[in-house]
Order: sequence, then structure tokens, then C-alpha cells
Amino acid sequence: MNSSTRNSATLTPTASAPDTQGVTHRGVATANRTDRHLLNRFSYGVTPALVAQTKSLGGSRAWFNQQVRDPARIEDDFVAGLRAWFPRTRYSPEQLWKRHGDGVYAGHEVMWDLQRWTLLRRTYSRRQVLEVMTDFWSNFLHVSAPHDKAWPHRWEYDAVIRRHALGRFDNLLVAAITHPAMGCYLDNGRSTKDNPNENLGRELLELHTVGIGEHYDEKDVLNSALMLTGYRVDIRRTYAASYAPGDHHTGPLRIMDFQHANGSADGRPATQAYLRHLARHPLTAVRLARRLCQQFVRDDPSDALVGHVAAAYRSSGTDIRTTLRALLAHPEFGASVDMKVRTPCEDAIATYRVLGVKALRPTTDQSFANMITFQAHSMGQRPFDWPRPDGFPLVGESWSGVSRVLNSFHTHHLQAGGFFPKGQVQYRKPASFLPRLPAKLGAVVDHVARQLLGRPASANQKAAVSIRLGLAVTEPLTAERLPDFKVIRMLDTLLNTPTHMSR
Repeated sequence: MNSSTRNSATLTPTASAPDTQGVTHRGVATANRTDRHLLNRFSYGVTPALVAQTKSLGGSRAWFNQQVRDPARIEDDFVAGLRAWFPRTRYSPEQLWKRHGDGVYAGHEVMWDLQRWTLLRRTYSRRQVLEVMTDFWSNFLHVSAPHDKAWPHRWEYDAVIRRHALGRFDNLLVAAITHPAMGCYLDNGRSTKDNPNENLGRELLELHTVGIGEHYDEKDVLNSALMLTGYRVDIRRTYAASYAPGDHHTGPLRIMDFQHANGSADGRPATQAYLRHLARHPLTAVRLARRLCQQFVRDDPSDALVGHVAAAYRSSGTDIRTTLRALLAHPEFGASVDMKVRTPCEDAIATYRVLGVKALRPTTDQSFANMITFQAHSMGQRPFDWPRPDGFPLVGESWSGVSRVLNSFHTHHLQAGGFFPKGQVQYRKPASFLPRLPAKLGAVVDHVARQLLGRPASANQKAAVSIRLGLAVTEPLTAERLPDFKVIRMLDTLLNTPTHMSR
């Protein structure tokens, strides 16, 4: 690997296109290189249905514009019904804590529900750009889940991130930093003027905005913490969130190049002014632009690209849509095809999307909703389950170790064969991936690759399947010569290629 859905809509199949070996690819839409690249970066996996939808809109840029313009107008009935699958989500933080104390369930079970629900959303949502950006901001403004103090407020925090994911970063920063989940996670919920806790004040500067450097010192960190005082959470008692003017530090504060009289006991306007200043700071623009470029372009973006994206971010007043469009318009984006490694979560989701697996409502611990979480974990990752406040790494080197690759190979085999999980799920029959037979093996592999990889099979991919099946590429095959176990081997061989494990 380079280190640098099943879509719920009913779509009209594309026109049949015969290849040089006589196979007709009925209903299998493939995108051109440019469209496939954009879809790979801003969705959780290119599927024939997604390609067909994109073609019907006039190309990937038109699809992207529809996705970011107003996601709420995109029909998403399947995802809308998912909340009912996880009834614990309807409770307030105070109710969740009480039920935890009464022994109804443990906090980590509520967070497992959040992980399951998140993976299902990412897999099946038609609002793919919204889900991708919610993931990005959740990682940038990371609140770990499970977490022993933050968990009762973590569901609400997820909703806040999603609501602002395609808006303006200054609004998102204010909402996230003052949220009770962040207050619990980084100790601001107990910070007072007489006993300030510097954790959130420091990470706000170091991780969430301007970044580590000589532009601030320990006095700035303390003043940052003092500015944030007043936001309280009754941690491990009721989990009620409030603002306590009596706990807010008053008096002039200077933090780097920001200063405020901060004379009111209600420090919320001063705190918001401070957070918006940080969001608009030139150093924040560069740091955030670099993170976006690492996520959506390449691990080592050029200074020219970062500067271009940062300029759009600043000139637009931190508008996320404008910033993303600037990123897409830069030549470096188009030149970065297949240069990003999929994380384990992205791998698990993309695999189930191209396999056309349909999740059903979970009724037991052996459900698909449960097992997809454990399969992602077996490859090295579960949503939000990163122990430090810096979030999961974005570079491919972190996700390209031998153990990750081998575990992915094993997981792909389980996914392709529908071996596990067995419950609350519908798999496609292996033979449904095949073209009309008889056909030569090379043509069959090509047909399957168009479904799984969004492009025709390469000579190397055909050779790999040939070796795995012990059949010649030119060998004519009938259905009798391609039983299910051989089709499954063909599927997992293609899923194990760098083409699938990168994006």
C-alpha cells in the first residue's frame, strides 16, 4: 500500500458495456479516474450505486455540491430509523447516569451503542460528505468514547459536531469547547476561578487551534484556563450541566494577541469572543488547513497547497464549505489518487458497502451492528476509542503495519464469505457477483473488480486471483467450476489489494 453501501436509494442501472472478452457488465457502473478519486476521498467507499447516482447528477463535483449545499434535503430514511435500534439514546445525560447507578446498564454499553450507530451511519447514509466531515471534526475535537467521566454527554456531543460539520469552524469551536462532554473529558467542568484546571485551556491552544510553538507560554495557558471557567458539570453526581457566574474568573485577560476586559461574572460573551478569535487566527488557519490536506489529499501536503486552503479558510470567515472547495480546486488534490491508506474503520465500512451487505435491526449480541464494531477493532480501531485528546493519526504509516494488514486480510475473508456475523444481516449470494457464464477467468475477475474496486481489474489483480484459485486467466469457466468457496476467494483477493485498502 502507498503510505502517503450499499446505497439505500433505488438507482437506474447504467447501460451495458461489453469488454474485450465478451462479458457484459450489466448494472455495474464504473467512474472515470477524476470522479472515482473525489468519491473515494469524500465517501466511505465507491459503489456501483454511488457511481450511478453521481453520473445522473452530472459528475462528482455536482454530487459534492449537492452533498454540502443542504444535507438535510437528501433523503436518508434508513439512517433516520437507526436511532430506534438503540433505545438508550433517547435518554438525557442525567437519565443515563441514573440508570447506570441503578444497575440498568453500564456506561460503556451506552458508548458501544454510539460506536455501532456511528459505523452503521457511515456505511448506509446517503449524506456521505456530512458523515465524512463529522468524522473529521470528531477526531480533531476529540472526546474519547468510552470515557469514564464524559460518557453521559457523549451522544449529545456527537449531534453538536454533526450539526456544525459543514458550517463555520468558529461556530463549531464555540459549541465543542463549551460542551459538557468536552468539559468532562478535559476537566473544565470542575475548573473554577479559585481552583483552575489548565487541561482544556492548554489543549485548546495546542490541539484545537494555533498548535504547539513559541507563540504562547505558561501564562497564556493559565489565562486560557481562567477564561474558560464558569462552565460546570455535576460530574458523577447528577451530570447536570450549568453555567456558574460565581465560578468565572473576572478581570482583564491577555492570551497571546487576544485581550479582553472580562469584567462580567457572566463570562460567556468573553469566552465566545476568545474562541472566535482563536478560530480566525492565522496559525489556526494553517494548522487546520494542513490537517484537512492530510485527511483528503496526502500525508505530506506541500506548503503551497496548505497556504491555498488556509487563505480560503480565512477569507471566508472560517466557512468549511468554501475551504473544502478550495482544497478540491488545487492541482495537488487531483494528483493524489490512491495516496491515502484507509484506516481500519474506513476499511470495514468500505468493504461492507461494496459487498452490498444489508444490516437488520439488532436483537442479540451476535448482530451485524455489533460485529462490525469488533471487526474494525480487530484491524486496529473503533470509533472514538483513542485514549489521548489528539485524536487518531491521519498518516498512512500509522495504519500500515504487518499486524493491521494481516488482520485486514482475515477480516476481508469473513466479510466476503458472510461467515461472521450470521445474525440480523442479509448477504449477497457469492454467485450474484459473477457475470453471465461461461466466460474466461480474466473477464470474470474484471467484472467483479468493477463492483468491488470501481474500476477494471489490472493484470496483477487477474494474476493474483489466478494463483489463488489455481486457474489460468484464459481458462473458460462455467458455474460448476466456480462454486461459492472459489468466488469468495476471488472476492477477498481483490479486497486485499492496495486498490481497496487505499483511497
